[in-house]
Amino acid sequence: MMGRIIAIDYGRKRCGIAATDILQLVPGGLCTVPAHQLEAWLTDYFAREEVECVVIGHPRQTNGEESESMTYIRPFINRFKKRFPQIPIELYDERFTSSMAQKTILESGIGKQQRRDNKGLVDEISAVIILQSYMDARDMNRR
Repeated sequence: MMGRIIAIDYGRKRCGIAATDILQLVPGGLCTVPAHQLEAWLTDYFAREEVECVVIGHPRQTNGEESESMTYIRPFINRFKKRFPQIPIELYDERFTSSMAQKTILESGIGKQQRRDNKGLVDEISAVIILQSYMDARDMNRR
């Protein structure tokens, strides 16, 4: 049986989370979780769902070097590997996801007030974009 693929847009305050369906065909946004609650949220999710792998957005600068956000993402990855050794974790380049997420939200017609009220929306959509990009790259490599 296939498991879902989960993507996390890890932020200092909040983390956007997306997941595929069980056939790994369609990515969708799940939610936004406060960063300090992410491990508890994942523990609960993994207890309910079969997960094949977790993809984490890998922040890089436009020149390709890692951005300083890795200073708080790396400790999370280390804790994750200790806590969930059975679940593979992959970093995936997320250079343009936030701007793509902003553009997607603008094009969707979501009003200014709603965008202001729901800051997590950008994080969740960023996670969906990371997941979709990861799936597209994986599918290209399988051809």
